[in-house]
Amino acid sequence: MSAHITMPRDETNMMNDATLLALAAYIAAQAGARGALVEHAERLSGGAIQENWLLQVRVDGGPHDGPLALVLRTDSPSGVSASHSRAQEFALLTLAWQCGVTVPEPLWCCADSAVIGRPFCLMRRIAGTAAGHRLVRKPQYGGDRAELARRLGSELARIHAIRPPQAALDFLPPPAASPALALVARARAWLDTQDMPRPVLEWGLRWLERHAPASVPPVLCHRDFRTGNYMVDGEGLTGILDWEFAGWSDPLEDIGWFCAKCWRFGADLQEAGGIGPREAFYRGYEAEAGHAIAREQVRYWEVMAHMNWAVIALQQAQRHLSGTESSLLLALTGHIVPELEYEILTMTREN
Repeated sequence: MSAHITMPRDETNMMNDATLLALAAYIAAQAGARGALVEHAERLSGGAIQENWLLQVRVDGGPHDGPLALVLRTDSPSGVSASHSRAQEFALLTLAWQCGVTVPEPLWCCADSAVIGRPFCLMRRIAGTAAGHRLVRKPQYGGDRAELARRLGSELARIHAIRPPQAALDFLPPPAASPALALVARARAWLDTQDMPRPVLEWGLRWLERHAPASVPPVLCHRDFRTGNYMVDGEGLTGILDWEFAGWSDPLEDIGWFCAKCWRFGADLQEAGGIGPREAFYRGYEAEAGHAIAREQVRYWEVMAHMNWAVIALQQAQRHLSGTESSLLLALTGHIVPELEYEILTMTREN
């Protein structure tokens, strides 16, 4: 079977015919089919680190016979060194799927760059939207918001039930003796390479260093579990996305990241990701995990979330300014740093 494009000829949002033919052949082989036809290929919005493509495929024969909606995930032209490879992310997604976490069904992973020029993985498409700004402002998405917050807490606890060692995740660095101090050291090491001083961030790092919590047994943390990285439809949650930063850490790192003000998209009164009450999120987590959240420690990890996001924002802006990747989105990301610095000062103020 052949492949063709049914989308506008915009070079930034298209795959050429040769690429589509190669993809069709790859999918047919993996699906055990007589052939496959890529009927439509559309680049999805978002993704400063990864590219995501929606593929509408017609499979001829085999267990996937008929129409098949897929998402292809591959590296953007300039990636981030801290992110996992596509094969590693696929392994994380596969283990999460096997453990009952609500994620897109992982289908195939291709490490051979000869097919489309870069490694990629393919997963079954899930319905809904993930746009954070839209979710917090449009009540028609996600169903009952308290229930959505509870469900997200439950899903996060299911992720945290995965503990080392895991043979499928042997590529992950071993757990740090103190995840908090390891994050402080990583941020400080990067800031020390920069010419422009960042006194507020240095203050925040010192505060985080002085108030670091005692270590707890490590769990698998998503490390980007937030509104914008899960999909919902009109009824509720349809899938947890974007596993490229997952690793072993303190479970409160994920909880603080999800609840941090910087990820509420302006809906500051809804402390669980801008979509619901914090206590509903906590209840969902605690019911699934079978133990209470150390509530008095979450604030520390919210400060850490603002610190980490500030450093990431500076790094993304630098990708644009250095000429590595010309992107208005990356350039604008750097402008949120003062707001994050203000929040760090506010949260660490001594009364």
